[in-house]
Amino acid sequence: MEPATGVLVDVLLALRAALVMSFAATPIIKLFAQRGGAMDVPDEARRVHDHPIPRLGGLAIFLGFLLSVVLFGAITKPVQGILLGAVLIVAVGAIDDVVNLPWWVKLLAQIAAAVVAVLHGVVIENFMNPIVFDNNVVLHLGFLSVPITVFWIVAITNSVNLIDGLDGLAAGVSTISGVTMLVIALMVADATVAVLLAALVGACIGFLPYNLNPAKIFMGDTGALLLGYVLSTASILGLFKFYAVVSFAVPFLVLAVPLFDTVFAFLRRLFTGRNPMKPDRGHFHHRLLDMGLSQKQAVAVLYVISAFLGLAAVVITTSGELKALILIAAFIAALIIAGFLMRGHRAHEQTAVRPSAPEETASPADACPPGAKGDVPEAGGASETQIEARRSGFDPKRKKEPGQSGVFGPEAGNGANEASSDEGGAP
Repeated sequence: MEPATGVLVDVLLALRAALVMSFAATPIIKLFAQRGGAMDVPDEARRVHDHPIPRLGGLAIFLGFLLSVVLFGAITKPVQGILLGAVLIVAVGAIDDVVNLPWWVKLLAQIAAAVVAVLHGVVIENFMNPIVFDNNVVLHLGFLSVPITVFWIVAITNSVNLIDGLDGLAAGVSTISGVTMLVIALMVADATVAVLLAALVGACIGFLPYNLNPAKIFMGDTGALLLGYVLSTASILGLFKFYAVVSFAVPFLVLAVPLFDTVFAFLRRLFTGRNPMKPDRGHFHHRLLDMGLSQKQAVAVLYVISAFLGLAAVVITTSGELKALILIAAFIAALIIAGFLMRGHRAHEQTAVRPSAPEETASPADACPPGAKGDVPEAGGASETQIEARRSGFDPKRKKEPGQSGVFGPEAGNGANEASSDEGGAP
């Protein structure tokens, strides 16, 4: 089904308006966050930045998104519910960026925002049966539609928030997911959802130049919760609603990166006896860093995975003959990547706990010939250069070269500082 020219024009206008508004508002929001004390301080092991960075960047995304939808979108009852829920989500996220609310307060706010959307008609009532051997092509949820819808909205909202751990990661992955759903919405000629997603994509693109590594501002919970909320509600209107056209697997492929990361994090914490709601340093992006990738490389890897799965979702929607093949290929690729990341993380943990071999040192008695009171290293024993010199018969009384100070010299100190700065975690 070809999208109408008028729909394409509205989509492009909405995307451009949101982009310009978000890009222009971000520096103002940054200044406001600095003066208001909304700063992300690297005081936990999971943080990866080494200096305070302003939060509240999500306000710029929200302003661009809201302005664009109001100007170019059709404000139907479901859209009204999404916008009202988004206002609630942004308000709670902004407060949390300043005073750090308890997790259960944010969870209750997310449930309330999901209920607001449900009351305005954003409900998963039917979807395509994932069991191919069943004669029922469509599953009708009945009384389960409301709790399943609330669970889906809350789960995706938190998933995007949890992957907001590296510069540009949440904004970039949300952009890719939004573009994927936008393409599918245009295929099924859903102008309302298309404009909604175009506004979200444009707002994310306008914010990204300030958020890519090295980030000048973070979106904070204000932005991460907003992105997850809009993506989850838009997926209900644009993917689950067209169950006769869109496969059951498509919403999960579109949002696979944040969704699977959240599921793995929750199960990992449960199996290790930890609080599943307590943040840690075991997400996909942390494991990529532990494997030796830089922030930019780790983000690029997750961009590629998200884009690949989004492409698979579009192909499944457009080419019926390739559904099974693409779905299987995407599933196998996801398994291989997940296993690779987990193996790399285990190897890093084993290396971290394994005691390093003691360096060869010389005692003060060995450092000087009998009766001599030559130079004795003051901290950590003799350096490798001095030991090798003694073995070769070199004069042990020679003076140290400028800058040489044993195993705790300037080089070792710099390396230790670099290591400590890399051990931080996500915003």
